[in-house]
Amino acid sequence: MSRNPEHGPDHGPDHGPEQGPQRRPVRGRTPERPDRAPTQGSSPGANGTGAGARTGARTGVGAGTAAHPLRFGYGTNGLTDLRLDDALGLLADLGYDGVGLTLDHMHLDPLAEDLTARTRRVARRLDALGLGVTVETGARYVLDPRRKHGPSLLDPDPEDRARRARLLVRAVQVAADLGAHAVHCFSGVTPAGTDTETAWKRLAETLAPVLDAAATAGVPLAVEPEPGHLLATLTDFHTLRRALGDPEHLGLTLDIGHCQCLEPLPPADCVRAAAPWLRHVQIEDMRRGVHEHLPFGDGEIDFPPVLEALAATGYQGLTVVELPRHSHAGPHFAARSLPFLRRAAPAPPTRTNRSGEPSATH
Repeated sequence: MSRNPEHGPDHGPDHGPEQGPQRRPVRGRTPERPDRAPTQGSSPGANGTGAGARTGARTGVGAGTAAHPLRFGYGTNGLTDLRLDDALGLLADLGYDGVGLTLDHMHLDPLAEDLTARTRRVARRLDALGLGVTVETGARYVLDPRRKHGPSLLDPDPEDRARRARLLVRAVQVAADLGAHAVHCFSGVTPAGTDTETAWKRLAETLAPVLDAAATAGVPLAVEPEPGHLLATLTDFHTLRRALGDPEHLGLTLDIGHCQCLEPLPPADCVRAAAPWLRHVQIEDMRRGVHEHLPFGDGEIDFPPVLEALAATGYQGLTVVELPRHSHAGPHFAARSLPFLRRAAPAPPTRTNRSGEPSATH
């Protein structure tokens, strides 16, 4: 099957008091089974949260209709020249189902003293627009103005690692307050002079309090395999999962472009392999061996089989476009990306009405 034609590789002072926003129940969450990985089509991540309820309200899904099998969002790291209010309004007007909200100084600053109040305002805005949300934590300089993505979960200094962990705990609290379906994070690059065994030990130990917070809040932590990082592949994700004892609230962020970049399996097969742990999806085009986030049609990915595989898993979280290096033209690429994805995605199922006649579902 040929690709549908259409038009970068990035995804952060101490943040003060530990107290974050007051957590509220995450809407629509189904309990997870701690003793085994969920099966395809029934994972907690697939079932979504308040995001789904908001989407249904906005699109008018009800009796006699069926929702589109996939729900698309756009990342705010690709809209950094817009105020957050304007970015959310733009995405709703374009017809997106949700947003990948990167916690950063220009949008929802996780270090702001009035974070609780800001988060409540954003929650009201999301509700009013009918947008679902995933909280993303890939801001480049949110913790250190000189080190991209620093400090990381792997830094030699225990206090530096703790700063990153505290940021992630705060992100979990924000996600719970927003009704987000997951919190995204990644491992970081292995520091120079650190052996692999030590790096994995640091990662597991530093993530422990974050996973505790995720369990308390009922929000999955979705770790992303990132090219060049310690945890770079699906195999690496399973290394971490086993090291931590397969915790209930540890899930996976799958970046479709990263699959094309360096995974041995084709992207559609990566989706099927990742399905039991899938909690968040990022999407863009990419070329083999080159970690560069590209607009749709500029890379090598055949998207219809990928989206068909994703729909077949029963995943109901957001699939978020990630084009951080195209933020200078963010509204343009946001407008182009959604029609491309809808054309490439499988059609929604057809239902019959009471007379037995087929009825439109979308």
